[in-house]
Amino acid sequence: MIDLIKQFEAVPAEYPTAPAGLSTAAAALDAAMIWARIEAYTAHRFTVREVVWTLMGGGGDQFNPRLAPVVSRVAHVWDGAAWEALTLLDGPLGVCLPRDGTYRITAQVGAGDVPAPVSEAFRRLAEYLADDPGTAGASRTSVEIGPIKEAMDRNPAWVAKALQNSGAGDLLRNYRRA
Repeated sequence: MIDLIKQFEAVPAEYPTAPAGLSTAAAALDAAMIWARIEAYTAHRFTVREVVWTLMGGGGDQFNPRLAPVVSRVAHVWDGAAWEALTLLDGPLGVCLPRDGTYRITAQVGAGDVPAPVSEAFRRLAEYLADDPGTAGASRTSVEIGPIKEAMDRNPAWVAKALQNSGAGDLLRNYRRA
């Protein structure tokens, strides 16, 4: 059995570009913020970044990284005094660990074009977040100008639930890992 001790994922040098066709308000939002929210929800990465996994496992165990796609990797095993480089072979369920020990796997994760469902999820999330937020932090606002009155009720957690409420989460379902 493998115990994942820690995972470190670097912030990518750049995120994919925002899809075309956004409203002016949605295009003005920070695209990196939206990509970070999408990546926190999914296991797929579309721009390269370094990920380091430190794990303990036994000989014959197989480690299946939780992020994809893994473009390249190097591995080390702790010999009691220092990290020793080794080559890990691919097995049917993941990377095979040759013996009991503590391992450090450094990988480059992320590649490829952004699929259409992910671009649409970005668009839905951006448009939802760009929608008139009313007064920040308020759950109810009202404005009265002469005979015109406007009131708005909004759940205070609307930003936290944006992925689900915008419909983006449904489009990202195939890119998650349980």
